Amino acid sequence: MIRVALADDQGLVRAGFRMIVESQPDMQVAGEAQDGQDAIDLIKRERPDVVLMDIRMPRMDGIEATRQVASLTRVVILTTYELDEYVFDALAAGASGFLLKAAPPEDLVRAIRVVASGEALLAPSVTRRLIEEFAKRPEPSGRRPKDVESLTDRELEVLREVAKGLTNSEIAHRLHVSETTVKTHVAHLLDKLELRDRVQAVILAYEAGLVERP
Repeated sequence: MIRVALADDQGLVRAGFRMIVESQPDMQVAGEAQDGQDAIDLIKRERPDVVLMDIRMPRMDGIEATRQVASLTRVVILTTYELDEYVFDALAAGASGFLLKAAPPEDLVRAIRVVASGEALLAPSVTRRLIEEFAKRPEPSGRRPKDVESLTDRELEVLREVAKGLTNSEIAHRLHVSETTVKTHVAHLLDKLELRDRVQAVILAYEAGLVERP
């Protein structure tokens, strides 16, 4: 059973998400919160598997709340606009996924399952947005985290492709290997670098100067 917490300051929005979640036989709502501080309290108390987190909320916004609970649960950020100016900050704070509030119910259900399974939910358009944000920021120091040196040449190559926003199948095609092989390399590099998912891998790769900025 996937336990899902709902954090949004609009009651109607939470009610809609509750109906969708409870319509699934393998999901249940672990609780609701109407602001970031309530969300933190709820997550610490209930330890849900996944949290649907709005960005703009009173008292404490979803970004700060995500930063404080990212080590306790997996967060899917909800927003009204695809190019929300806070998306980058939310992902950098530790969110594992991103979803538009206007997405159809089946997309929400899929997002919950993907994130609950330990994967990141990052659409190509959002990856591009993430990369664009890095391009605007100061150049990286070029200092690589010590753990990066533990990667094999192939794992480093795969990390660079992940940072470009490519899917496993696209990486497999570019490197002339199977998609299963790419998945294995991704799993190994995430484990070695102690990263939660591909979102953090993209951030680390750019901060370490492993890829050229667009």
